[in-house]
Amino acid sequence: MVLKVDVPPALVSGAADEGYGPVADAFRRNFAERGEIGAACAVYRDGRKVVDLWGGYRDGRAREPWREDTLVTVFSSTKGVSGLAIAVAHARGWIDHDAPVAQYWPEFAAHGKAAVTVRSLLAHQAGLAAIDRPLTVTDLADLDVVAAALADQRPAWEPGTRHGYHAISLGWYEGELLRRVDPQRRSLGRFFADEIAGPLGIEFYIGVPDTVDPARIARLHGYRPGELLLHMGTMPRGFVLGFLNPRSVTARAFANPKVLGRIDNYNRPDVRRLELPAANGTGEVRAIARAYGDAATGGAVLGLTPATLEALTRPAAPPSGGLDDVVLRVPTQFSLGYIKPFPALRFGAAGDRAFGTPGAGGSFGFADPETGVGFAYAMNRAGFHLWDDPRELALREALFHTVLGERAQRPD
Repeated sequence: MVLKVDVPPALVSGAADEGYGPVADAFRRNFAERGEIGAACAVYRDGRKVVDLWGGYRDGRAREPWREDTLVTVFSSTKGVSGLAIAVAHARGWIDHDAPVAQYWPEFAAHGKAAVTVRSLLAHQAGLAAIDRPLTVTDLADLDVVAAALADQRPAWEPGTRHGYHAISLGWYEGELLRRVDPQRRSLGRFFADEIAGPLGIEFYIGVPDTVDPARIARLHGYRPGELLLHMGTMPRGFVLGFLNPRSVTARAFANPKVLGRIDNYNRPDVRRLELPAANGTGEVRAIARAYGDAATGGAVLGLTPATLEALTRPAAPPSGGLDDVVLRVPTQFSLGYIKPFPALRFGAAGDRAFGTPGAGGSFGFADPETGVGFAYAMNRAGFHLWDDPRELALREALFHTVLGERAQRPD
């Protein structure tokens, strides 16, 4: 059952610069009207932090307050943070988006994957959403074991003809690709710590080290998978039925091993410790906004080149079979490890140059180069939307429509 907690107004903290008050107002209303338990929201504009809010309980059952330095796991919002590592590799000339993945990782060519390009893989078009070889949590801690399973996977459809959300596997494929092109052969988590978190001065981990005090990490309040049946008015019916069918590609994309298919299991220390670059990034929410804020304003700290930024902002190229997502069972649009704006998910300004990723339960982070904005929101009570969770949408609407005068963020 969904946990319900009354949060006193005094537990909502932080600040918003002059003119950004509507974002703070929406954040406060999330606790008063939308069942928020604990959350944070941050916005960078033109390289400057203009919104930094946090509040509620980092543990709703124990009534432990969410602090300024509370860390939270953001599920698939991790994909966008991890995507910055691939963007840095591209900017350094290590990766060509249109080169075959097998050029960098020869074993990847097995079972008809020789022609799969980096671009197709990062656009969820490679047919590799589900990994057939059974994996355990112990297996996932050994990147060589994971790489062997990835290379041995047969595509579920002809690459490039369709797309389907690579919910967990995308991060593993990105991580192994990065290990192959990095002269130091660093894992994606290690590369991120060295080349992104360090230069930006942010606290965000892809694989939480044992040195981090677990008391700082927000407890996730999830739901049992069967509860999705009660929310088919918000979750797409096809997705819910697929997620609950263990033989479907939808279920298999989220649950190998099965422990990864339940939100509450991401509270486990052994799961937090893993490097899951598509799923278990954990850190301060302002760290995500800071990283996207740099990308939105030219990527000077990250060392992104104009060519890399142009590639990230370019409209996504759909697969030949159209936009219907084989895994999520609704139309979607992806490019270079990111989701791009499309009719059912309008984020950022009207030019659709924004790029980012939403996460299970309601989190979202993205860069919008048109307005110079880096935006991030995350929470610990999971909601039942693939995107546009009412709590997150209220914040994004307040920022882009009310404050910045850009288009409404709600779909038509």
